[in-house]
Amino acid sequence: MNPQINETAEFLRRKGMLNPDTGIVLGTGLGELAQRIRPEVVLNYEDIPGFPVSTVETHHGKLIYGDLCGHRVLAMQGRFHYYEGYSMERIAFPVRVMKQLGIQQLMLSNAAGGINPDFGKGSLMLITDHINLLGSNPLLGPNDEDLGVRFPDMSQAFHPGLLTRMRQVAAESHLRLCEGVYAAVPGPNLETAAEYRYLRIIGADVVGMSTVPEVITANHLKLPCVAVSVITDECDPDNLKPVKLSDILETAALAEKSLTRLFEAYLMGEPK
Repeated sequence: MNPQINETAEFLRRKGMLNPDTGIVLGTGLGELAQRIRPEVVLNYEDIPGFPVSTVETHHGKLIYGDLCGHRVLAMQGRFHYYEGYSMERIAFPVRVMKQLGIQQLMLSNAAGGINPDFGKGSLMLITDHINLLGSNPLLGPNDEDLGVRFPDMSQAFHPGLLTRMRQVAAESHLRLCEGVYAAVPGPNLETAAEYRYLRIIGADVVGMSTVPEVITANHLKLPCVAVSVITDECDPDNLKPVKLSDILETAALAEKSLTRLFEAYLMGEPK
């Protein structure tokens, strides 16, 4: 993968994507933050050598480079999922390219189902740890020592300093920020009542179909990362009701205003 990473990074530099300090990945229905970026370069994924193409209708499939709160950001408006048929290596590829371009931190967001009964629909949850139930890993296969060590430590998968900063800005912005564990499952189907019970028993507070491959990749690269879930539906196994994608998107649209405020407040206090 290393030659392809270099080729893609060089292509993006030629397009003007120079010296970004922050990478951002926006999840399902969470596009408002992208509108807040003062864009300098916007590319469709399909026009970027080596990039996968998002096949999910709610993901715009654009890479945006520009200014956000005084930072040079590189934002993925839409991500790639295991259920789309992509290998974990392909899912990890954009994070590796962003690191090659120079980002110093990675901010991730996602829409997730709420398992913890104390977290209501529309809440924001700071991810403090994760459980990988995807059945695969972006680090499978021969290890590229230029990217990272063979056995990266995951005891602090989400950077303690970034977690502290996110807590501080949430408090200063008067935003309620829950904290908990994110479980990643393959999807694309939602879970059964028995599966929700199982996830709660093993310690998950929310469940989704993304983010974990990117976090593992970031840790392999020694790239500090922080992630926030928007809880779009309540997964009570004793009172389970069918969930429509339109309902998930409606909740995400309402909650993303708080997510945008949180991410912007975070960046405003960060050194450039």
